[in-house]
Amino acid sequence: MQTQMLVDEAIEALQSQIDDTAIIACSGGIDSTVAAVLAHRAVGSLLHCVYVDTGLMRKNESEEVTQMFSDLGIELKVVDASERFLNHLSGVTDPEEKRKVIGEQFIRVFEGEQGGCGAKFLVQGTIAPDWIESGGGNRDVIKSHHNVGGLPEDVDLVIVEPLREFYKDEIRAIARDLGIPSSERQPFPGPGLAVRVLGDITPDRVAACREACHIVETRLQAAAAEGRCELPWQYFAALLPVRSVGVHGDARVHGETVVVRAVTSLDGMSAKYSEIPHDVLAEISTEITNSLKGDVNRVVYDITHKPPGTIEWE
Repeated sequence: MQTQMLVDEAIEALQSQIDDTAIIACSGGIDSTVAAVLAHRAVGSLLHCVYVDTGLMRKNESEEVTQMFSDLGIELKVVDASERFLNHLSGVTDPEEKRKVIGEQFIRVFEGEQGGCGAKFLVQGTIAPDWIESGGGNRDVIKSHHNVGGLPEDVDLVIVEPLREFYKDEIRAIARDLGIPSSERQPFPGPGLAVRVLGDITPDRVAACREACHIVETRLQAAAAEGRCELPWQYFAALLPVRSVGVHGDARVHGETVVVRAVTSLDGMSAKYSEIPHDVLAEISTEITNSLKGDVNRVVYDITHKPPGTIEWE
């Protein structure tokens, strides 16, 4: 794959599309980061990079994203919109509705930021699987993506999608070519933990999911570094709205369930579950139930391929 050619073509396309101030949402995930670096190289100071803290981010996400963009030489504005997002998601349990609420709130936040910089363009890190899964032409909607099917119709910005025709393997190759740190290249959904907290979204449930995801990430990274297993392509935890009886000490508890998901894939269009050693899974389970004592008392491992299951649960 000639990644330099892909980079050059993407930069040229951005230069031809953007002739005024542009704004981009940077989540810290690989897609938005690659889009931001390409757009910055294409139009320089015309691009305003904004990181929106939705309250649905991974542990230490804000600090790590800010540091990464500083290392890349790109100025980043941080907007704390966590209260706004959590309020609008309160009581929303349907996964499609969650994505659409998040899509609309993202646009409303960015319309507010638009007033400060006079942006006419909104750059997004949409990639091929996003619009394929969101439906198009004769395709059925598998799931709306907040930056595709979840956008409201009255968007007062011109949408620019430099990665729209690329797949995940191409994005990863471009990221390496652009010098984006490898630690930032694990996929992370645009809606954040909202699609990993199944059922009602509350601050406590989001916090539990965030901690469980952090445990899965750190344990698997450590196990891979020790040669105990291969590092999966994507790995995380989801919090299920399923309660079961358990015991902590001498007390009976009625806690929720965490599912661990780890897959191998090339481009995200299909995936196989990772065969994680049982001792590593046992360590993950023990740390999650000890750390989230009272909230979570059961951990299960998802052994479903894609298809039939998508990588994320929602």
